[in-house]
Amino acid sequence: MPPGRSASRGARAVALEDLTGIRRRVRLRRPQRVTLHSWSFHQLGAFITYKAKRAGVPVVCVDPAHSSRECAECSYTHKANRISQASFICQGCGVACHADRNASRVLARRGQNVWNAGRKSHVPPDNL
Repeated sequence: MPPGRSASRGARAVALEDLTGIRRRVRLRRPQRVTLHSWSFHQLGAFITYKAKRAGVPVVCVDPAHSSRECAECSYTHKANRISQASFICQGCGVACHADRNASRVLARRGQNVWNAGRKSHVPPDNL
């Protein structure tokens, strides 16, 4: 979604990272664990889903795995793409941008793929 464009004014859907089990998956130092465990991922997701539903905007959940290492332009994924917390430079195509912006574009594309797959799938008719 372009900057400044709200979900209720023209977006087709909202893509959220599926953060189920994040507390078990993430390995952090002791001081950082306190911060992580005080976040309510489920509650935030529920608030966003509730607001989106009120506005008539569908919500899709996507796998966040390696989204910070994947290039939004060419889909090349490598640990070396993430130069620092804020910098992303693709080793495949050379695209350079802010790491969070790149990851958000990757997640948006994944959301679009999930949405499209759901629209294309159908239940075969019952043969009575």
